[in-house]
Amino acid sequence: MNRQTEKNMTLSGHLRELRNRVVICIVCLVASFLAGLNFAEDIVDVLTDIGTTYGYTYVFISPQELLLQYFSVAMLAAVCITLPVILYQIWAFVQPGLKKNENILFLSALFFGLICFIVGVMFAYKIMLPFMLRFLIGLSEGSNITAAVSVQNYIGFLLTIFVIMGVVFELPVIAVLLTQLGLVKISWMKKGRKFIIVIIFLIAAFITPPDIVSQVMVAFPMIGLYELSIIICAFLQKIRRKKRTEEGTDEM
Repeated sequence: MNRQTEKNMTLSGHLRELRNRVVICIVCLVASFLAGLNFAEDIVDVLTDIGTTYGYTYVFISPQELLLQYFSVAMLAAVCITLPVILYQIWAFVQPGLKKNENILFLSALFFGLICFIVGVMFAYKIMLPFMLRFLIGLSEGSNITAAVSVQNYIGFLLTIFVIMGVVFELPVIAVLLTQLGLVKISWMKKGRKFIIVIIFLIAAFITPPDIVSQVMVAFPMIGLYELSIIICAFLQKIRRKKRTEEGTDEM
């Protein structure tokens, strides 16, 4: 669809296109969910094996609890599988109304946003969770209390950490988008650095167990991502200014 066609399309045409794209996303999501149910047990085994390494044992309290966790894991897998399709449908819907530079920015944000989310989840899976689970199980050492964790609470805890860290690792992408759109200035990010660091440690203390190692493991990457965001935004701003200068020189 070219830009002229976009201009001539009626409101009903836009709504029809939006409906069709939403239907495509829903169909893909349902199909992925049904496929994910076949592997849900294997995924749950992988997740529970993380805790089993540190001595966790699992129980389900209600008859349907384990089944519901299979559904939860299958739905999460379906969202991950369908996400590229959803992102493509979003881009295809808004692309006719975007300028060339806006189109590049939008595509870059979608691509790097997906990459950063995956990196955040892997960071939680490989680094954060082993430390956190080891600390939490260690609280029962030397006592008469044995850990028999509800599988629902355990899976919910892991999925929450995955989502939180995935969103946290989106910080550079969000910062670049806001600065490119002129909603945030780099000078504001630099001046507010000390306040952001305090907020980061408060967030880290909220989402981690009450031990300094886990808090530092979460806070330091977040601080590093914030500093990386400033560097990337400053670099892009420098390129943009250089390009404007060259264009001004050419016009003269």
